[in-house]
Amino acid sequence: MIRFTLRHGRRLALCAVLATLPLAASAQQAILEGERFHPQEGQHGMAATSHYLASKIARDVMQDGGNAVDAAVTAGFALAVTQPRSGNIGGGGFMLISDEKSDKVIAIDYREKAPAAAYETMFQNDQGEAVSELSRYTHNASGVPGTVAGLAMALEQYGTLSLAEALAPAIRLAEDGFEIPPRFANGLRDARERLSQWDASRAVFYKEDGSLYAAGETFRQPDLAATLKRIAAQGPREFYEGKTADLIAQEMEKHDGLMTAEDLAAYQPTIREPVHGTYRGYDVYAMSPPSSGGAHIVQMLNILEGYDIGGMGFNSARTIHVMSEAMKRAYADRAEYLGDTDFVDVPLEGITSKAYADELREQIDLGRATPSDTIAAGDPLPYESNETTHFSIADDNGLAVSNTYTLNFSYGSGIVVDGAGFLLNNEMDDFSAKPGTPNAYGLIGGEANKVEPNKRMLSSMTPTIVKKEGKNFLITGSPGGSRIITTTLQVVMNVIDHDMNVQSAVSVPRIHHQWLPDEIRIEEGISPDTIGLLEAMGHTVSQQAAMGAAQSVLIEDGHYYGGADPRRSTSSALGL
Repeated sequence: MIRFTLRHGRRLALCAVLATLPLAASAQQAILEGERFHPQEGQHGMAATSHYLASKIARDVMQDGGNAVDAAVTAGFALAVTQPRSGNIGGGGFMLISDEKSDKVIAIDYREKAPAAAYETMFQNDQGEAVSELSRYTHNASGVPGTVAGLAMALEQYGTLSLAEALAPAIRLAEDGFEIPPRFANGLRDARERLSQWDASRAVFYKEDGSLYAAGETFRQPDLAATLKRIAAQGPREFYEGKTADLIAQEMEKHDGLMTAEDLAAYQPTIREPVHGTYRGYDVYAMSPPSSGGAHIVQMLNILEGYDIGGMGFNSARTIHVMSEAMKRAYADRAEYLGDTDFVDVPLEGITSKAYADELREQIDLGRATPSDTIAAGDPLPYESNETTHFSIADDNGLAVSNTYTLNFSYGSGIVVDGAGFLLNNEMDDFSAKPGTPNAYGLIGGEANKVEPNKRMLSSMTPTIVKKEGKNFLITGSPGGSRIITTTLQVVMNVIDHDMNVQSAVSVPRIHHQWLPDEIRIEEGISPDTIGLLEAMGHTVSQQAAMGAAQSVLIEDGHYYGGADPRRSTSSALGL
């Protein structure tokens, strides 16, 4: 059963939202009735993921005595089976873990790395122009995958289950199969031309005669099951040094890919210090570089803290105006400064400082939009030496997990490793193929994010944990390419500034501005009157498809509230 829970039982503008967003009738009814999780005796917790099977598995793990990290790792592997377009073992990501008992928040960076043979101009033609096909749909589009190593690190250091135990549900789903939901079937139909170019991809995702799987049919993945069994039996290094590594290296060699067995063997995730800021008395922790998300979440909150956002009103013209002005300035800095801190100096302390936010706020005219072509990166001294999946999980032992991982595009590069059953990522497109040239999401990159050997490409993934008086309060994050940062920002603001319950906070219409192109992107549900006021201020407003899928958990007064984003029809929040 899908369980949606509402903070304070409020319904806050959900009727209008539900009329514009795809959501099953039963889920709509659950929201409108304000169903809420009432903790019973024993262990309590909440899991919000983008697939109901993963949410159920995570809940069951905690119900059986596992902690939030156990549940997160188990869900992460389950999503690799049930949601191959974005859940993955062939990609990478970031995990934030907050432990109230130690008062620590740690960040696990399991982002992919460029192969050792990568070079700055590898995605340019002889004329020095960026060629997008090379960084998106070839074997060289893939960075060295980090998911298996990252999830295993989290489990070993902060979990209680063995890796084999955490993998068991995923193995069962891959081997025995699961019932195909409509979203899964529709995704394979839409990606048919791209996936069918490769024999191994066609064999995994389509029937022997090339026909489509239909919703309600059982989908099995025997090669993926065998891969997961090897990892369960031999440990995470099997993926990087065992038969699975051999299969990846053979796939690369067959198609002139740069990734080698040595690249796989050398891969390691790393522990990083999360970005930390404050917003109206709350502590905000988010992912540090090579994610750009944490730095700019804090930067934008610092700017917006100077305005009475709650008094200005949710999605009023004035609120959207100042939000978009803050977003422009953050994304301009992103293009100039952000990259892998193992390779470049990032002025993180300056970007996240209140003083720098004060300077940027002074540039904002409350009655007029600032044209993006007049905005350049600021001077945030000093320096310090789109299809993605997010899930949030919390338990009553003080552990909270915010995890975002990805293949980049839906189905990544579209290339399945022959014999291994999983898709390769196309994260190399997140590098600046040529500084100043936009990537697939329209994001401009600079020298800080140029292609270099063994470097991690810049990301927008923004797993975020907000704490209140030292206690875990809001666990959130989202997929969505360049929109990840602004989606996560708005969930935080909706809860803190607009006092929304968590389901409302993830459901209501969102807006986005990324500096270039110079337009406010909006979802359905923004009033035409509001749009008119924004245009009178000089903004260009463009209504486009839904943005993100912010699976979130809110903890308040000992109660756990789940927000499953209706923008993904398989989303689910389940408590125990």
